[in-house]
Amino acid sequence: MRANPQISGSFREKLGAADLQIYKTSWCPDCARLDHFLSSLNLSLGAVDIDLVDGAAERLEAETGKRGVPYVLVNGCKWIRGYHKELPGRFDPELFLSDLEAALG
Repeated sequence: MRANPQISGSFREKLGAADLQIYKTSWCPDCARLDHFLSSLNLSLGAVDIDLVDGAAERLEAETGKRGVPYVLVNGCKWIRGYHKELPGRFDPELFLSDLEAALG
């Protein structure tokens, strides 16, 4: 994974004001990778374990058309993926943050 990108103060404020929930599982390596990345930026998001929360997996699939995790639900209505299976390292921090910033508006 590349060095972590910087987060501007205004973007960090948007993140702090947003309702962000990571849909994940305890056994998923991509989920652990995203958790590690967010921790390295001192960001803490709510978590929904789709194996434990009734209806969470069904909601994820119904609204995204996907079964894979992690996905981040932004303000209860926009989904962004927390993995990039098409890339060798399966995660691009800059792409993730760009998608997250676009979802926040």
